[in-house]
Amino acid sequence: MVYVSRRIFGAGALATGLAIGIKPAFAQGEPRRGGTIVATWGGGEPQACYVPSGGGSSPTFSSSKLFERLGNRKTSGEFEGELAESWTPADDFKSYTVKLRQGVKFHDGKPMTADDVVYSIDEIWKKYAAAAAMTDYAGIEAPDAGTVVIKFAKPVPEFFFSSLLCGAVNYIVPKHVYAGSDPVTNPANNAPIATGPWKFKDWVRGSHFEYVRNEDYWRKGFPYMDRLIIRYVRDPAGRAAALEAGEIQIGVFNPVAPPDIKRLTGTGKFVATSKGYEESVWSTSMECNCRNPLFAKREVRQAMFHAVDRALIAKTVYYGYARPGTSPIFSLNKEFHTPDTYSTQFDPKKAAALLDAAGHKRNGKTPRFTVNLLAAGWFAENGKIGAIVKQGLEDVGVAANLTVPDRPTSIKRIYTDYDFDIAISNQANPSEPV
Repeated sequence: MVYVSRRIFGAGALATGLAIGIKPAFAQGEPRRGGTIVATWGGGEPQACYVPSGGGSSPTFSSSKLFERLGNRKTSGEFEGELAESWTPADDFKSYTVKLRQGVKFHDGKPMTADDVVYSIDEIWKKYAAAAAMTDYAGIEAPDAGTVVIKFAKPVPEFFFSSLLCGAVNYIVPKHVYAGSDPVTNPANNAPIATGPWKFKDWVRGSHFEYVRNEDYWRKGFPYMDRLIIRYVRDPAGRAAALEAGEIQIGVFNPVAPPDIKRLTGTGKFVATSKGYEESVWSTSMECNCRNPLFAKREVRQAMFHAVDRALIAKTVYYGYARPGTSPIFSLNKEFHTPDTYSTQFDPKKAAALLDAAGHKRNGKTPRFTVNLLAAGWFAENGKIGAIVKQGLEDVGVAANLTVPDRPTSIKRIYTDYDFDIAISNQANPSEPV
């Protein structure tokens, strides 16, 4: 299923990921061992297989098959250990003792120890992957090879700490590979050495990643398959054709265009499901660049969102596989979601009144002002959403110059140069807000 939601500073169409695959790939019962599975996803090829800061959904997708975290949060909401066996808070909650899993090896055969955890938290988490969540971080020490103590300047709630251990890209990386280098430009990012169930074998640029089974994986008996291929197909129609031809067995994160979902499942050869995305609710957001003085007034930002018909987006762009939302927290998430937020329902008259009140009165056919509207080009749907947003803004007297750059240019313009006024972008929202 696909959902539409509004971020604190934006409004947008928001979708949980959809997986679609050949029926035997979803068969129940004892999985068969051996063989190769070819997968794809609803986005483009990453800039690197692993990016220390995350780098967007594409490198997160490719790296998550190789790297592991200290903890994991199950869809039931419970936390469990992954590379950590347990973690215990001090009485004042200003430090946590983490017991590490024994017998874990990196893909090059070297053991994972506390030194790797210390390096990862000090040099990767704090500086790149989790900097915003570690403002009160006060250091880490390793009393022995199987234990680390993580310290904070202030008490840290256990839920927050557990969530930190489970952060999407809060991986444990090998110190012997990264120490003394710039982690961002280390060549290992394109051929990672990690601890996960799959080992990196090859990356054919413009085509696919090839991973092979980690024979020394600490979870004995996993993975079932011998080889995993992740193919990158530029457009949704191409992915649908590859699925139909049997060249790809499974696609995730909305791999095909919405009209093809019904068509493919209607053949009886495919199954589509939204299950498994509870920790990665896919969303599209509309973001105002508050570096532009134009958006210093709250009324102007609110007007932008009241001008957007999210129900129309859900119906026409996502063919009904979407719903308008009210926050970055998934609306079906009963633990954290609340409907008690500022409502930005589609209301052009209210949008116009807010702009008038902010001093941007309409003068005949002359636009109130002009904005640069950027729709990130990594998903085809973003360009279609951008066209609807452009029309909505123009209907309330705001001119919009719409551009749909490719993925590298979109990343640079939105997140490095801030070269936009309003951006249509995306993110995957976990079930908890930390």
